[in-house]
Amino acid sequence: MITRRSLAALALSATAARAADWQPPRAVRMVVPYPPGGGADTTARLFMPPFSAFLGQNVVVENRPGAGSTIGAGEVARAAPDGATLLLDASGHTVAPFLIRGLNFDYATAFTPISRVTLIPQILIVRPESPYTSLPQLLAAAQAAPGRISYGSSGNASAPHLAGAVLFNRANVQLTHVPYRGGGPALQSLLAGDLDCLFATVSSASALAREGRVRALAASSAQRISSLPAVPTVAEQGFAGYDQNEWNGLWAPAGLPAAAVARLHAACRHALAEPAVRDRLASAGTTPLGTSPEEFAAFLAQDRTANAALIRSAGITLD
Repeated sequence: MITRRSLAALALSATAARAADWQPPRAVRMVVPYPPGGGADTTARLFMPPFSAFLGQNVVVENRPGAGSTIGAGEVARAAPDGATLLLDASGHTVAPFLIRGLNFDYATAFTPISRVTLIPQILIVRPESPYTSLPQLLAAAQAAPGRISYGSSGNASAPHLAGAVLFNRANVQLTHVPYRGGGPALQSLLAGDLDCLFATVSSASALAREGRVRALAASSAQRISSLPAVPTVAEQGFAGYDQNEWNGLWAPAGLPAAAVARLHAACRHALAEPAVRDRLASAGTTPLGTSPEEFAAFLAQDRTANAALIRSAGITLD
């Protein structure tokens, strides 16, 4: 007797067979909508070689920054759904729709989710010569001089922007937000002395903190970061429940065939399972995920809802 369950199993089997044979029709563009040097760019370039080898096709990381990451995302949204154009984006993917007006694509419907790739804590950093040696000291100085202290981020609507906005809103202090076109330029500006402090992904700044080239005041995650165990969390320093992490995900344009989705997800899982990739991620305090397309889609829906509420309650705007 043929049941609904047996039909579903046959359909899955057929999809798996097609996925095993599927290859991108040409070299793959993995678009990163940020400049080189930031967390998303680091993730893309780290797992790209085994990802490419699994697919049997060249994969080229292409940085397309600008407009709160919407320029690169828009290019992928308009691309053909053939698996040859991918988007490696960050958590701003579920924030930008609520802050940036006039977009000519819908983040919720323009993409096919492949996988949430990594989870990346952030650290609040200052220069080694900064007068601020702790988070309470920084907040006290901001309380005494509203707007005089600057904090940078990788761009409007980025995870570092939200991390700062939520923290400083809860602390009832005013700092001047300075958005950049990616984590790399923001970090360089801090090192050059153009910023007072910066929320940066642990993957891009942990080595600098260990080398003493920046001073880490706080970790954005609920638990301390394994690669920086001496750095206290924001929550430990008087802000219970604070947990503001970055993450990276992989998408294709909407309408990608199921066989291609399955094959690209398998390539992502393969790349994240490589010992060299896992070791590099761990050394930077980054957790590899590789969630299924279905899990990623459910997460995105929940994150959009949570971010919309957060933006309203914190009064976050593009400044």
